[in-house]
Amino acid sequence: MNELRNDCFALPPGVNWTPVEEALERLRSRLHPVVGVDRAIPLAQANGRILASDVFAPRAHPPSNNSAVDGYALAGPVSRVPCILPLIEGRSAAGEPYAERVPEGHAIRILTGAVIPAGTDTVVLEEDCEIRDGQLVLNGTLKAGANARKAGEDIKSQDRILAASTRLTPTQISVLASVGVASVDVYQPLRVGVLSTGDEVKPVGSAVTDWQIYDANRPMLGALVSQLGYELVDLGHVLDRADDVKAALDRGAKQCDLILTSGGVSAGDEDHVSKTLKAHGEISNWRIAIKPGRPLALAMFQGTPVVGLPGNPVAAWVCALRFGAPAMALLAGGKWFEPQSYVLPANFTKNKKPGRSEMLRARVREGQVEVFGSEGSGRVTGLAWSEGMVELDEHAQQIEPGTPVRFIPYGSFGL
Repeated sequence: MNELRNDCFALPPGVNWTPVEEALERLRSRLHPVVGVDRAIPLAQANGRILASDVFAPRAHPPSNNSAVDGYALAGPVSRVPCILPLIEGRSAAGEPYAERVPEGHAIRILTGAVIPAGTDTVVLEEDCEIRDGQLVLNGTLKAGANARKAGEDIKSQDRILAASTRLTPTQISVLASVGVASVDVYQPLRVGVLSTGDEVKPVGSAVTDWQIYDANRPMLGALVSQLGYELVDLGHVLDRADDVKAALDRGAKQCDLILTSGGVSAGDEDHVSKTLKAHGEISNWRIAIKPGRPLALAMFQGTPVVGLPGNPVAAWVCALRFGAPAMALLAGGKWFEPQSYVLPANFTKNKKPGRSEMLRARVREGQVEVFGSEGSGRVTGLAWSEGMVELDEHAQQIEPGTPVRFIPYGSFGL
């Protein structure tokens, strides 16, 4: 396991507001995998795991020349018609190759996937020929190598087929299996702790008063961590008490590779997450020029990185996706990613002021992007309504129906 430096999140002197792209690049440059490696994990257990080393093909795919169709194998090309070739007895079938050499000027029956017999290199489609008195009659020309798959045309022996840091999917597992890879080295799952704070916040199922709210962040962030393929460590909810916050962070540092907190990261009297991190760790409050979001606390606590998210659910969601998701991918041994976005026409009006990037909850209908009716960062219904986000950069913009905007679907973050 490779630990991060205590000062890895420190900002240069004099830096205050940090543009989104600059913040992302700074974060990317300071992180590296922090998890160990599981060796020789069977392929059946590897789906969703992240490769810890490159994988090379132990054999070619396909391993031999074979037929792409049912038909007849011959030595091509066929340039004159009609062409009449004597058929030899026997056939080449998948799993039952013809063992002899086909004499020059002859043809043999062959089935899809079968090894092309020695002495032949071309296959004529069954529908393009006829059999008369034991002879193959061709009435059309044919290029040499037609309907034949070459050995290694897909993968050559010793080709690098998958690179380290690739998160395995069912289709990639198919590629590994096709060349006989039975096991792989993968990173151990990233253990991500999720902690909520706040006197006004109560866990779901608790009794509440009118001045208390249910904890929406911890279930949301926990579900995010699990869906991204990491191991969730639920650190629970603690009150705004310095001792309670420190105890929770102590537990997290022992059990987790990364801790996500929500709330308590500003500079207020009861912002005990930031106070505790300052007193017992290394903290850098990144004031990111983004709406919603802005305060993002990045810290090291007893050797464990801590990402302090805003307490507002929408801001917590935006920051967890835009900054937390790629950071977790890199810490887990994967690749830092920039989410795939699509430029689509807007179906809304907005006069955006300069200075900060804005992330609007959005969805696509009939090829146009519509945004949620309120930009309030406490409106959790907008999270369920949305299917992605519109990202507007820091410049002033006048958005009208039809204006091209950048839409980032949640699926681009791995959801």
